[in-house]
Amino acid sequence: MTGSIALRAALEMIGVPYSWGGGGVHGPGYGIGRGAKTKGFDCSGLAEYAYARAGVLIGSTTQEQWSSGIQVPRELIEPGDLVFYDSKPRRPGPEHVGIALDGERMVHAPYTGALVRVDPLDRPHFLGVVRPGVGRADLGV
Repeated sequence: MTGSIALRAALEMIGVPYSWGGGGVHGPGYGIGRGAKTKGFDCSGLAEYAYARAGVLIGSTTQEQWSSGIQVPRELIEPGDLVFYDSKPRRPGPEHVGIALDGERMVHAPYTGALVRVDPLDRPHFLGVVRPGVGRADLGV
């Protein structure tokens, strides 16, 4: 239920500009650096907003969000799960997060100059899947 609410909130933001450091619990916002003049979301800002709409605080960075719930195997992905990518393995934590639409697609804020959109989950540097606000007992593990 929580994941479905978060997913709906993210889908409502399709078309909003990417803004580096932008967005958060209250919606689109002006970012920092390259995003200072653009009102929108970066990847973690979109995820933070979507889950805040579902009543779950997951943090504002991909590193915080990576620890915001339980890791689940990719084959058990559900709508609303957070999907992480790590393109810089020498740096701790993931660099990108999207919100799963299903087992094949995600909604995310991809990069400067792009808009929030739906893209395939299959892309380089896949790290893992996290279900925010869920404990092991909730998964029946």
